[in-house]
Amino acid sequence: MRNLQIGVIGSCSDLNYSQRSIQIARSIGKNLAYTNCTLVFGAEKDSLSLSTEAALSARKNNGLTIGVTYDIGLEIFKPESASVVIATGLVRGGGREMVQSLSCDSIIAIAGGSGTLNEICVAYQAGIPVVVIDQFPGWSANLSGKYLDARKRYRFRAVKSARQAVAQAVKLAQVRINKEND
Repeated sequence: MRNLQIGVIGSCSDLNYSQRSIQIARSIGKNLAYTNCTLVFGAEKDSLSLSTEAALSARKNNGLTIGVTYDIGLEIFKPESASVVIATGLVRGGGREMVQSLSCDSIIAIAGGSGTLNEICVAYQAGIPVVVIDQFPGWSANLSGKYLDARKRYRFRAVKSARQAVAQAVKLAQVRINKEND
């Protein structure tokens, strides 16, 4: 059986995220490594992000990470963050986010701007569960306990800690996989 592939998405550094959100991201990465999950993230070519912070922490703790990047080429901002880099050849803000989200069994969102919302929308349409950390400004807080639209496919599950986020993401991923295998 393959490792669960858990996405970590969230704000890029240009959104001026807090030191506390960085700590949560790092703790999520560490916890995913300890649970033997593969962390899937958007590997940026030009800036740091909360998902990169999570990936750096996972790698530091011997975890496997997959960085999905835009455009061509395998160069990314923090090469030490990715065990594997996938170059989609697609644009940032569109295609890359689709490939990234569809490669996950579940996703954890921390804060986030328009790119994070794009990833969440793709996951929602595909039935991929998203766990949101609701204590930081951005889409993860905006969607806490809500549905994305009137279809009510699923309510976004809100948590407060990295440990809760990983436990919930693993549980939801296993439920999703079991449904697919039935």
